[in-house]
Amino acid sequence: MSDLFVPLRFERVSPEESRRRAFAWLDEVRRRRTVRDFAPDPIPMEAVDAAIEAAASAPSGANRQPWRFVVVRDAGLKRRIREAAEAEEREFYERRATPEWLADLAPLGTDWRKPFLETAPCLIVMFRLDYEPVRLLDGTEHHHKNYYVQESVGIAAGFLLLALHHAGFATLTHTPSPMGFIAEILGRPKHERPYLLIPVGYPAPDAMVPAIEKKSLDEVREVV
Repeated sequence: MSDLFVPLRFERVSPEESRRRAFAWLDEVRRRRTVRDFAPDPIPMEAVDAAIEAAASAPSGANRQPWRFVVVRDAGLKRRIREAAEAEEREFYERRATPEWLADLAPLGTDWRKPFLETAPCLIVMFRLDYEPVRLLDGTEHHHKNYYVQESVGIAAGFLLLALHHAGFATLTHTPSPMGFIAEILGRPKHERPYLLIPVGYPAPDAMVPAIEKKSLDEVREVV
């Protein structure tokens, strides 16, 4: 066997155990909700690191792993991110959003105010890397291209959200547009582009979530 390959570690279980695991996981995932009301209580960062490590195990194009995770705990940085995000979101809600878009958002009760960016004990900022700079022997910089970056980082984001939920944390996916201010505030290199901003913590005791429904299995799955 080539040294480039190792034996697969895989546990084959019975059909009954597969069904048990699948429905247990479905029940747990269904309890995950997007939360906008966070408690300021600290959370165990070892668990956050484990969730990030789980996300970083996601598959990626040519195994290039085109992601970076920046954990923001500093109160001053969180305030700056909130202020900049609210400026962008206010512009969106008051000028850029179409009437149809605003109508779709109305049942969720959202607006330009984003206090959760400051209240949550930590923020995880996911960055996508379209390339990685490599310094050559002659001193020039080569851009080593990454592949299927959007798809790869999207899969890793899903891993991260579920890992954080499984660890007992509440999360929110926040995507202010444009997001360039995040890279500037955090001093990230130019090849890292903000992809997703995730507040992480415990929900506030009085947290409320919209009464929404998900599409049924028959609406999202077709067997041919």
